[in-house]
Amino acid sequence: MKKILSLFAVITLTAINLYAQKNTAEGTKKTDLPIVYLNNEISIHFISPEPIQYVDISSKKIIGDLPVKNVLRIKYLDTLKQKSFNYTDDAVITIVGEKFMAQYNVIYDPTASEGSLRTNIEILPADIKPLDVPNITMSEREMKNYALSIIRTKPNIHSVNSQAYGIQAELNNVYTLGDFVFLDISYTNRTNLKYDIDELRFKVDDKKVTKASNIQSVEIKPELKLFDAQSFKKYYRNVYVFKKFTFPGNKVLNVELSEKQLSGRIISFQIDYSDILSADMLKSN
Repeated sequence: MKKILSLFAVITLTAINLYAQKNTAEGTKKTDLPIVYLNNEISIHFISPEPIQYVDISSKKIIGDLPVKNVLRIKYLDTLKQKSFNYTDDAVITIVGEKFMAQYNVIYDPTASEGSLRTNIEILPADIKPLDVPNITMSEREMKNYALSIIRTKPNIHSVNSQAYGIQAELNNVYTLGDFVFLDISYTNRTNLKYDIDELRFKVDDKKVTKASNIQSVEIKPELKLFDAQSFKKYYRNVYVFKKFTFPGNKVLNVELSEKQLSGRIISFQIDYSDILSADMLKSN
């Protein structure tokens, strides 16, 4: 009888163990994470291909910040230098971009050799997991790649332009992809005066405005501009990415460039909705 009970106990324990193993949540094991060594002399910079949306550091002994939107900087907390530290202590760093998540196992070791220490780490495709984030249909990196491909193309539109104060503004191309509109715009300065850019604004205005009417203007802001130039001498070309927008036929998209000077030169031109509707389709990568 005792042998039967013992056998039953063994079978039961084995079944419980197998059930527990079967129901363990699947995911990334800590031991499978890339290892990064940290000492108290250096900071480590993680360089992300996309703007960083979220960061988690599992240990209070390591602090981090975002000096720019796609760089995470971490370092050993200085106030703990005088306290004992277990060399086996480590932390899991989680970095979430617009469309990915990456994790690293950061190990503190004040005796780490220079050969094992890295001051900057590029987040590579091999270290990331793709994420399906709601409301993000195109990452900033993807927008930039498409904008770069557009700016390498020749202008296809020559009928939408304006001239004032020796400067010509021109709409070169209009493209669409998914929920986004890409406007390729250039300015040619035929004067000897450098143009210091104050701002470039996009506003949906009434096509015809009389003196007695109330002007109804709605400003729309781009999700991204390819270059962030402050001035130009002779030629300036840029691509602006917008979330898909519509406006009625009695309105236009007014593009206005203004100069920083008090008597600054202002040049504007209008884009009809028909130009947006006839936009070329970008080929998705």
